[in-house]
Amino acid sequence: MERMLDRIAQELIPAFEKAGYDPSYAKVTVSNRPDLCEFQCNGAMAAAKAYKKAPIMIANDVVGNLKDCPVFEEISAVNPGFINIRLSGEFLAEYLRRMQADKDLSVEKAKEPKTIIVDYGGANVAKPLHVGHLRSAIIGESLKRMGRFMGHKVIGDVHLGDWGLQMGLIITELRRRQPELPYFREDFEGEYPEEAPFTISDLEEIYPAASKKSKEDEAYKEEALEATFQLQNGKPGYRALWNHIMRVSVTDLKKNYGKLNVEFDLWKGESDAQPYIPDMVQDLKDRGLAHEDQGALVVDVKEETDTKEIPPCIILKSDGASLYATTDLATMVERMKLYQPDELLYLTDKRQEMHFIQVFRCAKKAGIVKEDTKLTFLGFGTMNGKDGKPFKTRDGGVMRLENLIGEINEEMFRKIVDNHEIDPEEAKKTAEIVGLAAIKYGDLSNQASKDYVFDIDRFTSFEGNTGPYILYTIVRIKSILAKYENAGGSLNEGQIHAAVNESEKALMLELSKFNAMMETACEEIAPHKICSYIYDLANAFNRFYHETKILTEENEQQKSSWIHLLMLTRDVLETAIDVLGFSAPERM
Repeated sequence: MERMLDRIAQELIPAFEKAGYDPSYAKVTVSNRPDLCEFQCNGAMAAAKAYKKAPIMIANDVVGNLKDCPVFEEISAVNPGFINIRLSGEFLAEYLRRMQADKDLSVEKAKEPKTIIVDYGGANVAKPLHVGHLRSAIIGESLKRMGRFMGHKVIGDVHLGDWGLQMGLIITELRRRQPELPYFREDFEGEYPEEAPFTISDLEEIYPAASKKSKEDEAYKEEALEATFQLQNGKPGYRALWNHIMRVSVTDLKKNYGKLNVEFDLWKGESDAQPYIPDMVQDLKDRGLAHEDQGALVVDVKEETDTKEIPPCIILKSDGASLYATTDLATMVERMKLYQPDELLYLTDKRQEMHFIQVFRCAKKAGIVKEDTKLTFLGFGTMNGKDGKPFKTRDGGVMRLENLIGEINEEMFRKIVDNHEIDPEEAKKTAEIVGLAAIKYGDLSNQASKDYVFDIDRFTSFEGNTGPYILYTIVRIKSILAKYENAGGSLNEGQIHAAVNESEKALMLELSKFNAMMETACEEIAPHKICSYIYDLANAFNRFYHETKILTEENEQQKSSWIHLLMLTRDVLETAIDVLGFSAPERM
């Protein structure tokens, strides 16, 4: 279904042509003066120079051809040459009726669907998720859903950190604590135990302890590096331990990501890329793309047009060890082989931008990805506390993600119970739904690349630009619809009619922007634009609600029209929040 601006332009194009002007000037925008008009065309201003004519004369010529057009309630030329437009109520109602009848609510799906892999999450095995993992999970999940909503095949990959020094540190600490375990015996034969010799709580204590020791004891660190090397070279006992670590960690990660309503299609990690590294490195050498520099193997990626220095992409360190760049490139090899993606979208802290410039250039130069494969990096800003510094616990530590979620849920539970009588169990479930909306909307309503302040008091408020406010609006609509049905009204009969007051028309105009907004948000990888839209839509609805006695209206046809307008508003809001990765309860 066409965008509203394009639909209005369809009327203006022949009017410009009939008046003798190029139709490219018939571009329409939303008015920046809604008190004067709803839409405007400034083409006459642009055409004035080309036609050596006063813009108001051009505007009058065009408007003269549109006086009887049923699309417009009012169209006028005003000095110095603007064309001001108000839509007819019936035309707008018909647009919304078509929108309501469309399962995609007027959004046109991609004509050429792409396969897109979104690399987000980036959790490290054997470590608990903390607030630093929040933005990647929340933004990445919304990007995955946005792409799918537009009709693309989108694959979400968590890309675990599961192959580095932390594995060697855990193995070393386990060997110190439980040397009798069969994994450390050189003479052990047979099957290793199926049950892990540790729990997730054990791992979360073991890793920090081992990491601390490695910083204080050089011999211990060397032992951990050797354990990492032996694991990566296939030592059976260490591989068996690694499998235990993976199973225990991934089970816990899935549980915690689940609390954020975040799901990954692939649970691959750095380890999956390892088999591809030797052949990739050899190919880079054979084709003369990689060369030695101070003992390391590097690929030059600088370009003549660079305005800043772009260092070479290091493939192997001087001791032969691989780096993040090596793993990322090898992961690309695997992804191209298994999925043939049209686009790879990476979501990490914006401080990693240089790393991805180097990796992307190396991948293109080496032909690891096709020439037309799109490589996109979206770097996000920092989540800060009210002091403007990275968010910490009260005692200055990094807050665990499940603790943050718990704090938000407790605050929402308190507000829900304080507001009205409710069953405690229902209040708890509702608090979890609204708490998730508070967290996700609080993050996504900010432009991804910008830092933002995580303010629990503000994010959990039922007023203002917050997740709870959006959900409260949806629940209010659901309540009205339920009361209408309980009173004998049918949601299956009737349709939207022309607006009878200004606040109703304002709500209808806001609804008509949905398809254009979704397409723009997806093109620009900008979930904050969806948040901005649903906030405006919620405000438009609440203004209409406060000014209109919906359920006590005596004219049944009018009441039915308003009910259908509410149904469309509910559907648009619920579709939008589903794309953002949260949902609304039935009651609040």
